Amino acid sequence: MCVARGAVISAESARGRFPLVSSERFMAKLSMRDEGLCNCGALRQAARYLTAAYDQLLADSGLRTTQFSILFKLAARGTQAITELSALMAMDRTTVGRNLKLLERDGLVRYRPGPDGRERLVELTATGRKKLEAAYPLWQQAQQQFESRFGAAHADELRNTLRSVLRTGLDPWGHERTLPDRQ
Repeated sequence: MCVARGAVISAESARGRFPLVSSERFMAKLSMRDEGLCNCGALRQAARYLTAAYDQLLADSGLRTTQFSILFKLAARGTQAITELSALMAMDRTTVGRNLKLLERDGLVRYRPGPDGRERLVELTATGRKKLEAAYPLWQQAQQQFESRFGAAHADELRNTLRSVLRTGLDPWGHERTLPDRQ
């Protein structure tokens, strides 16, 4: 790569394979309208906003939204292999693992060997169940607060739309995983 008169030029552009696009021309093409077209950006912005609101209401429980969600999944679905839990959470295994470490440290989950000995299973402890039970009314409050402002019908439509996003087949982790219909 080289820079000439404010433009970035790759080796291939320098050899004439691709037309040179100056940074000034590129910046001139950008508009506020284009900024709002990014599906991922809009979704992440809304997710950060809503996560912060839920985290605020869950704060008294000592759990963050992601931790609550993991405990909730384990309570609803029972013991899970980490790979399955990561699929249920639509998270990569590394992120799930980091969150599970914190939950294990606090005695809320525990690991045990899987039936074939190759994969570890994670399960909710009695302490984890009590923590979830204490946090659940706070989560209900967050749900009610969001639905009262956004509308219950819109919230239901939003959840269904977001679940359909999970079935687009984009395969972001490099290996296709089938997600259940209801999460």
